[in-house]
Amino acid sequence: MLLNREKIRYLLVGGFNTLVGYFIGIAIYKALGNDLGIIWVGILSNMITITVSFLSYKILVFKTKGMWLTEYMKSYMIYGGIAVISILFLWLFVEKMNISIWLSQALVIGVTVIISYLGHSRFTFRRGDIG
Repeated sequence: MLLNREKIRYLLVGGFNTLVGYFIGIAIYKALGNDLGIIWVGILSNMITITVSFLSYKILVFKTKGMWLTEYMKSYMIYGGIAVISILFLWLFVEKMNISIWLSQALVIGVTVIISYLGHSRFTFRRGDIG
């Protein structure tokens, strides 16, 4: 078997989450970027997309029961590290290298897929967690 069902679900849901995250980030940048700057745009868009991703992964991919707050906080831990890296690269690409937000956002999202799967499968939604 090339990929197990969980990984296939992760890729499908992750594709959806990626599109949502991509367009939320760009929409917030276009709407508020001049007022907030790229760092705050990154923080705000990450807060929204982390919640969307958490819900979709919990319900559709890993299908864990209960432990909503614990898993949500773990999700923030995984994405928090990714967000710091993402925001740094967005700042570098957009502010310092003058790369368009469209391309910058795509490049940054591409880096996070494998890291987030490993973090979620081994930490956030790990089966057998207590409490």
